[in-house]
Amino acid sequence: MNQSSATAENAQGSPSERLSALGIVLPPPPPPIANFVTHVREGNMLYLSGQGPREADGTMHFGKVGADVGIDEAYLHARLTGINLLAVMQDALGDLARVKRVVKLLGMVNATPDFADHPSVINGCSDLLIEVFGAAGQHARSAVGFGSLPGNITVEIEAIVALHS
Repeated sequence: MNQSSATAENAQGSPSERLSALGIVLPPPPPPIANFVTHVREGNMLYLSGQGPREADGTMHFGKVGADVGIDEAYLHARLTGINLLAVMQDALGDLARVKRVVKLLGMVNATPDFADHPSVINGCSDLLIEVFGAAGQHARSAVGFGSLPGNITVEIEAIVALHS
């Protein structure tokens, strides 16, 4: 499923034009589920709180990757989580063209103890960011397994983004 290198080379247009070409309409940013904010801007850096696989209608995707949920389905959940991260960026910045570079992702997978392919799951988000931002979407990343995530969601991903001055 990894299309990132080809997409990064061929990416043209603004991030909003790329989203439109992908058929993606950003939902309203998901609200925080506890006592925190969705993002913090400090200087030219934007720190995004963890998001999960929440559909526009509020439906969440649950389960353990490696037991109830397979890699392909979890990849789509990570992609959906990336859409939610983009929604928060759009809300925070007013225009995704203000993103200079996606710097870092932390991808957490609610996985069984013997599951070992966390990177393939989190590629769902990474591939999306490269499709939307081109080379500026290439980032450092950690993809790790957890014994549980809030509400038993399949994935949670947080991001750090550099902004144009």
